[in-house]
This record gives sequence, structure tokens and C-alpha cells, in this order.
Amino acid sequence: LGWAVWKTYVGRPESNQYRIQAMGLLGGALRLSSQCEAAIQIFKAKLALLERFWPHEVGSILGTQTNMANCIYELGRPIEALSLEREIYARRVATL
Repeated sequence: LGWAVWKTYVGRPESNQYRIQAMGLLGGALRLSSQCEAAIQIFKAKLALLERFWPHEVGSILGTQTNMANCIYELGRPIEALSLEREIYARRVATL
């Protein structure tokens, strides 16, 4: 389903909200199918677009980073995942 959604919206401009949502769905589907390396790449691309076009959407940015941290953890890199989670937590606290 993630690929189907992505194929539907991939032709839209990078700043299109449906395209960015499709990237999130694709990344989530890849993660759930144990393809975390691929999911991380999708989440990195989504994060870059969020920071470029929607820097005020802090919740979406932090959510994407959390998805990346979860993938990193699932790949057996808990120290790296914990470091990213700490950065996420610090930013959440700072935005309250």
C-alpha cells in the first residue's frame, strides 16, 4: 500500500502536502516490513523536505525523526537511536 500511495503522488511538486504524507506512509510501510535501511532513507528525504518547506511544523519534524530513531534501534544500533531520541526530547522540551 505504501508504494501505491507513493506512486500516486510522486509526480507532484516537492512542496505538495500529499507527496510528503505519501513519503511518511511509504517509510512506515517499509519499517513494518522489516526494511528499515530503506525506510531510513525515505524518512531522511521527508525530513529534508519538511525542514525546507515546513520548518514551522515541529511536530511533523520530530515525528519523522522518531520514526528514524525507531528504525535505527530495530537495526541493532541502540546507542545511536538513544542519541537521536535525546535530541528529539530536547527539542520537544524547548518548544513547550
